[in-house]
Amino acid sequence: MKYRNLGRTGLKVSALSMGTFTFGGEGMFSAAGSHGVDEARRLVGLCLDAGINVFDTSNMYSTGRSEEILAEALGSRRQDVLISSKARMRIGSGPNDEGVSRYHLIRECERSLKRLKTDVIDIYYMHEWDGLTPLQEMLHALDTLVTAGKIRYIGCSNYAGWQLMKALGTSDSHGYQRFVTQQIHYTLEAREAEYELLPISVDQGLGVLVWSPLAGGLLTGAHRRGQPTPPGSRQAKGWTEPPIRDVERLWRIVDELVAIADARGVTAAQVALAWLLDRPAITSLVVGGLTEAHFRDNIAAVELELTPEETRRLDDVSAIPSIYPYWHQFNFARDRFSDADWVLQRNYVTRNAGLSAG
Repeated sequence: MKYRNLGRTGLKVSALSMGTFTFGGEGMFSAAGSHGVDEARRLVGLCLDAGINVFDTSNMYSTGRSEEILAEALGSRRQDVLISSKARMRIGSGPNDEGVSRYHLIRECERSLKRLKTDVIDIYYMHEWDGLTPLQEMLHALDTLVTAGKIRYIGCSNYAGWQLMKALGTSDSHGYQRFVTQQIHYTLEAREAEYELLPISVDQGLGVLVWSPLAGGLLTGAHRRGQPTPPGSRQAKGWTEPPIRDVERLWRIVDELVAIADARGVTAAQVALAWLLDRPAITSLVVGGLTEAHFRDNIAAVELELTPEETRRLDDVSAIPSIYPYWHQFNFARDRFSDADWVLQRNYVTRNAGLSAG
């Protein structure tokens, strides 16, 4: 296993994290999986033996059952690893059963600690943006939890660029704890994070963990153009994330993944994960799976290094358009770009060089 610093912190995290989305299988989560304690213990043990040191869960996964199962599966080895959990999503029918109010965050943190059978959550994510709660209230509540020793680091998930920068600015101006990481959706099929979220991470020194790095299994090679949806897959059970806006583009990406994988004697999933691990600011990929074979396959991706030509082929087949204001900045400002600017703009060095001025 390889380890990377979480943003500008001194915390070392494994290049792969274990996702526990499949633990419990209650409600809508049954479409992803339904691991009980015994199955979870085997999978957690496999990941521990491989050197994975981050285990990711949430208070809303199977309404807290995921946290309970993770605690049982880790047992005495909890002290050897990092646990990340989350709060924000609705977890009940009451008016305060969602959001990031002081009431909700402190209550949910306490509940998660009990379910996880631990004194502290290592990384606590705000699972989603809440436009109704003032950032000062949310960040002060998180500051209180850090001071009390109940959480160690804070992060956000699924924020837009302006929301993330507003939160960081609020922390800086009030002296509150600052987000040190974000957990985002980012894959060869979904590269929107390159417009804002990855450049912000480079500029502000944030770690980046990626959820569903194989697009819910769509980039594993099991789903192919013109073939039936594999039985037992999330899609066969009605799962709709991530949304695919251009199906033909998806199949072109999968075709390229399979071609590279076949030539290298590896799997398409490993190629997709290796591409992600080489992107700017990426710290760790949160991988899941239904079987030990799935996890073993994902873990092997850490040692796979793509050639520059293979990377170029994947970049080209998955390219995203240079939208405004980025094409304008490319024409007039590229001689003064920072490292953060180049996270996106490096995609267009050859593609946009001939564009006329706007």
